[in-house]
Amino acid sequence: MTRGIFITIEGPEGAGKTTVLNMLVEKLHSEGKKVLQTREPGGIEIAEQIRRVILDTNNTTMDPRTEALLYAAARRQHLIEKVKPALEEGYLVLCDRFIDSSLAYQGYARKLGIEEVYSINSFAIEGMMPQLTLYFDIEPEIGLNRIRKNDEREVNRLDLEDIYFHQTVREGYHLLLKKFPERISMINAENPIEVVLEEAYQKIRKCIE
Repeated sequence: MTRGIFITIEGPEGAGKTTVLNMLVEKLHSEGKKVLQTREPGGIEIAEQIRRVILDTNNTTMDPRTEALLYAAARRQHLIEKVKPALEEGYLVLCDRFIDSSLAYQGYARKLGIEEVYSINSFAIEGMMPQLTLYFDIEPEIGLNRIRKNDEREVNRLDLEDIYFHQTVREGYHLLLKKFPERISMINAENPIEVVLEEAYQKIRKCIE
C-alpha cells in the first residue's frame, strides 16, 4: 500500500517541462513538502545506462520494438528501485516522463500501436500509474527551436527526427488526453514560464490537498 503521491510530467521535445519541474520541486521543498524528483529513462544507475543506449545519436539503426522494450526495461528497474520505495515512505514523487512517453513516441509515432506498447508497459509497472499527469503542450516547431537555442541541453537521438515525427508525437499525446481525461491535464507550454509554473503548481496542489 503506497502512502505517497505519484505525479508525472510529459510533453514533446522542447516543451520546457524539465525546467518547470526543477522550479516546482524548489517551490514545494520551500513549503516543507517531502518531494522526490526523478526522470525517465534514468533515475537510477541501471536505467541511466539504458538511457545512454536509447538516446545515443550513433544508434540510428535501433528497431522501434527494441526501443520500446528498452524504455520498458528502464522503467521497471526505476520503478522498483526508486519510485515505489519513495511512495511507500510517503514522498510526493515528481517524475520527468513515464508510460505516456512510450505510448506517444513508440506506440503512436513509431506506429507500434498504443495498445501494444501499453501491454508491454503494463507488465513492467504492474498497475502503478500516476495519480496525475501534467502534459505540457507545444507546437513542435517552437519546441525544436527552443532546443536549438539552448546550448546546455543534451541533443539526443529523438531530437534528430524529422518534423513529421515530432508532429505525430504531439498527435499521440492528444489522443492520450482523450483516452485518460481523468488523469492527464494539459498545460499550454507556449505561455511565459511564470504562467506555466503557476498553472502546474496549482494543479499539483489540488491533487495533493
